Amino acid sequence: MNEPLPSLIAPPVAAARATHRAGERGFSLLKFLLLLAVLLALAAGAFALWMRGEVNRPVEHASADRIITIEPGTGAAAVIAKLSEAGIVRHSIPLRLYLRLTGRSGGLRAGDYKFASPISPMQAIEKIRRGEIFLERVTIPEGYNRFDIAETLAEKTGLASEEEFLRLMNDPSPIQRIAPEARNLEGYLFPDTYSYNAKTTPEELVRAMVNRFNEVFTPEWGTRANQMKLTVHQVVTLASIIEKEAKIPDERPHMASVFLNRLRIGMPLGSDPTFIYAAILADDYDDNPNQPRHRQRQSPYNTYLVSGLPPGPIASPGRASIEAVLNPDNTEDLYFVVNSRDGRHKFSRTAAEHDAAVSEYRKLQREMREEQNANR
Repeated sequence: MNEPLPSLIAPPVAAARATHRAGERGFSLLKFLLLLAVLLALAAGAFALWMRGEVNRPVEHASADRIITIEPGTGAAAVIAKLSEAGIVRHSIPLRLYLRLTGRSGGLRAGDYKFASPISPMQAIEKIRRGEIFLERVTIPEGYNRFDIAETLAEKTGLASEEEFLRLMNDPSPIQRIAPEARNLEGYLFPDTYSYNAKTTPEELVRAMVNRFNEVFTPEWGTRANQMKLTVHQVVTLASIIEKEAKIPDERPHMASVFLNRLRIGMPLGSDPTFIYAAILADDYDDNPNQPRHRQRQSPYNTYLVSGLPPGPIASPGRASIEAVLNPDNTEDLYFVVNSRDGRHKFSRTAAEHDAAVSEYRKLQREMREEQNANR
């Protein structure tokens, strides 16, 4: 009886099918993992795009005029909190993550800041990283004396009272090296624009003005003053008088020649701004330069009564007035007086020429008064 032979093929086929099924399951898992990876990558990319959009999107805020102070040692989280409180950062978490992921959470500099509106959170952070601190500015014009400067600094900066600024300006120690004969800082508070913030001290601001003078008055100028047999203090004193006298810039060197000619022959300078300054020192000036008592005041600053230069400057001269003293015109003139409506002067060699020019000046004054009365 023939019995069927046992199958020699079935076991390999079953194994193959089992292997195939296992492969299909592995392939399905791989496809799932790949799909999951793609979805995660897309999600991460979408999140990254959202996060980047959030930190770079300009934000309108109401703090454009507000000073935001970052104290030394303040970390990124605390900085972001300040920006959030100011309305510059709407969503703090994206910014914190972005800074951490991009390695920009460090290097935030202390100081006072102002942020324009609109501004993005990242622009605000970069401003702090660069240390673009907010500074107020105050401008001191040429020809201001120390009383004008103290009043301006007190009013504009609020860092100290007028009296406190004057107290600092009455101390000549910052300029003792270059002007040992100076009694105070009059003339050495250089007219310019100065930056400050709420933490600037009055001493620092006054010192900055003196330092600016030292920058402007170069060693070459010092050498030129020595050649002219003048001290720095004498140069600044004469320059301050020219600063107050000159209305037309190109007349400064000519004025310098007149005053230097007078000094050379011992003739009083006869400058109105000097007796006005004497009246200011006496707390008696009434804004009337024609007041007889001002011209007759006994004071070392009144160059109508005292020959030579006054004891010190009467105001802060600018660069052009100092240069005029060091590089005067070559003239023999001894007089000048206003002879035009724009403040230009008539220069003269002799007293007779000057008297004629004064007559013209008085005629011009009468005409101008008549015109003013007619226009009322």
